[in-house]
Amino acid sequence: MSKIQAKPSILVVSAHAADFVWRAGGAVALYAERGYHVRIVCLSFGERGESAKMWRQTGMTMDRVKAARREEAERAATILGGTLECFDLGDYPMRVPDEALLRLADIYRELRPEFVLSHSREDIYNFDHPLATHVAQEARVIAQAHGYKPEVPVIGAPPVFLFEPHQPEQCNWKPDVLLDISSVWEKKQRAFTTMAAQEHLWEYYTRVALQRGAQATRNSDRKIQYGEGYARVFPMVSEVLA
Repeated sequence: MSKIQAKPSILVVSAHAADFVWRAGGAVALYAERGYHVRIVCLSFGERGESAKMWRQTGMTMDRVKAARREEAERAATILGGTLECFDLGDYPMRVPDEALLRLADIYRELRPEFVLSHSREDIYNFDHPLATHVAQEARVIAQAHGYKPEVPVIGAPPVFLFEPHQPEQCNWKPDVLLDISSVWEKKQRAFTTMAAQEHLWEYYTRVALQRGAQATRNSDRKIQYGEGYARVFPMVSEVLA
């Protein structure tokens, strides 16, 4: 049994290099501290749509932007306790060939994740985001299919949680899970600072975390300072309702 298989795992499928930091960095840090192996798959470096600050520099090239965004994402993942894997599928537009889809299905089979985190199913501001979550969920279905690589055991049915888009109201996204990330907020905030190409978002996502924390407090009997919101895709299966 590999070291990855020897402990529980979770999978995060991020469209771009920074998405997992803003939207799921707290969950990554929280579960890494709990001993989980956290694999973060970035489908794109965000080299066009999320790198405007870099493109304003004289003499900037695509290779330099990609290298910088990869370095930022790797440093953020290390701070949070996750392991980063980059697919480099392009950006604006991002296109996902079958090889990449099956590569992700193989990661599901390797990790056998306890749950999966990815984007909202709608985003009128960024078409790469719903594409990423579609790919994450299609790969999950392939990894469940007995006819796909029958020599490799299929996975079960890991729950899928959709993290918060930048403008949730316009994306028809509503949280039904509020995760308390107060204990790992300092790590998430440090991971923010690696994303120099999007410094304008540091304060915004701090406000989001405070707001979700306030909502979590209102919906519990605890004082919660920082939170992350998630929407479930599949019903929760349980023997109790509490």
